[in-house]
Amino acid sequence: MHLGLAEWIVLSVIDERPVHGFAVAALTARDGELGRVWHLPRPVVYRALGRLLEAEMVRPDAVESEAGPQRTVYASTLLGHREAEKWLQTPVEHVREMRSHFLVKLALLDRRRGDPAPVLAQQRETLTTIARALDAEAARHTGFDAVLFSWRRATTASALDFVEDLSRASTTR
Repeated sequence: MHLGLAEWIVLSVIDERPVHGFAVAALTARDGELGRVWHLPRPVVYRALGRLLEAEMVRPDAVESEAGPQRTVYASTLLGHREAEKWLQTPVEHVREMRSHFLVKLALLDRRRGDPAPVLAQQRETLTTIARALDAEAARHTGFDAVLFSWRRATTASALDFVEDLSRASTTR
């Protein structure tokens, strides 16, 4: 099963500790800790939970009924735990995913007090490969293709600078 960003976020939050969907939705609300990086509306959180249940990456753990409606608390399964850990340590393959997937991974790692150095190093390698490939084909573009290509090169260079800055900062902590 292919998981989207919503499923990865929900799985990673549940993998931190058992929690109910409403709490995940609060974290991913526009003003939530994770929502300021990537907002997930409450219905999206619950759809993601359904998909994760189908994939057997989360399971119902308990039911909370304190002051309000009953809420099912979910926990990650062993499969869910392994997949969440692997996803958090995997670099993104496209520069366009730096703003979404990669920043969310860094936020989730920070919540776990995880070391970002391994994923930063892998991301630097991935971006360096992309930058080299772009440099190799630079002369082949004309017209608007050249404009688009220039944008790709600039955003790749900027993403690489960002990762290098974070890498330097994480080694001085």
